[in-house]
Amino acid sequence: MTTNKGKLYLIPTRLGDNPPLEVLPISIKKIIEENNYYIVENEKTARRFIKRVSPSKSQPSLKLQVLNKYTTEEERNTYLNICLEGTSVGLLSEVGCPAIADPGSDIVSLAHQMNIQVVPLVGPSSIILALMASGMNGQSFTFNGYLPIDKSERKSKLKSLERLSLEHNQAQIFIETPYRNMKMLEDLANSLQPNTRVCVACDLTLPTEYIKTKAAKDWRHNKEDLHKRPAIFIIQKD
Repeated sequence: MTTNKGKLYLIPTRLGDNPPLEVLPISIKKIIEENNYYIVENEKTARRFIKRVSPSKSQPSLKLQVLNKYTTEEERNTYLNICLEGTSVGLLSEVGCPAIADPGSDIVSLAHQMNIQVVPLVGPSSIILALMASGMNGQSFTFNGYLPIDKSERKSKLKSLERLSLEHNQAQIFIETPYRNMKMLEDLANSLQPNTRVCVACDLTLPTEYIKTKAAKDWRHNKEDLHKRPAIFIIQKD
């Protein structure tokens, strides 16, 4: 067995169905063309993405390990063994960046335990792009993931995040299942204090991209249809 270990490449993907190299650097193409072993969330979409980035790459040569809620810990712990033989592996996100609001952090942690070099590659993160465009505090912010589904619990959580934002001068970022976007926006408009700033950023990097920051009270008359559009929400109380 060689003493030179392979690397774990963290490979971002697109945020929507646009040409990959419009939003991804050419370095992604180079890594994909050089590597055949991947850890993916969905084999079908991963193969489709790889083909879009590198049409000439041999699909039969690809070796894909699936990482999802059905993957056992025992299975997952074997996924990087090939690196010990000198072969690099790519951790491929479904959307955006691996391990950021996305499965994969356990694989990255395993790589560190096995003393395997982790190489993060440049690509789009909807969280960072939304924060960049929001006009809110990029020095201090928190990503909160999904908020409670229950209406009363969600409103309570929104009020709590609003208080934290004011106390710490901190942008509070969260996401919602796309088909509940309109209900979330309604709760933001009616639960927060009127002048709390609310940013909605959806379809980032796509031709239909929409990013708008305005006071909670002004969202009460929203005419933008956000239904089933991937979105990021950010609030900040000044």
